[in-house]
Amino acid sequence: QVQLVESGGGLVQAGGSLRLSCAASGRTFSTYTMGWFRQAPGKEREFVAAIRWSGGRTSYEDSVMGRFTISRDSAKKTVFLQMNSLKPEDTAVYYCAADSTLGAIATIPRAYDYWGQGTQVTVSS
Repeated sequence: QVQLVESGGGLVQAGGSLRLSCAASGRTFSTYTMGWFRQAPGKEREFVAAIRWSGGRTSYEDSVMGRFTISRDSAKKTVFLQMNSLKPEDTAVYYCAADSTLGAIATIPRAYDYWGQGTQVTVSS
């Protein structure tokens, strides 16, 4: 089992920045992919970004490309999502997730085996 705990959410004005953290614990997951998803009220959960623990390959959803950066600290088993130039449409609950399968980076929620509890990000206009 893998446990994921997110932190760093909050309220920020448009144009501001936040950094989300996802602390992982449990079984070894050096081959995993770690992803960030978000879900706004009334909308489906959507992919934001992902990174492979081994090698650090990343993938981003188009609307966050150039504004968000995903990274990891392997020693601390923590994944980060640095969010800059935030927009009101970025408002959502952000979830950290882990995909234990090998292969291409998945961008659909059902591909991920483990999930955190979520952290609220609210961007005011």
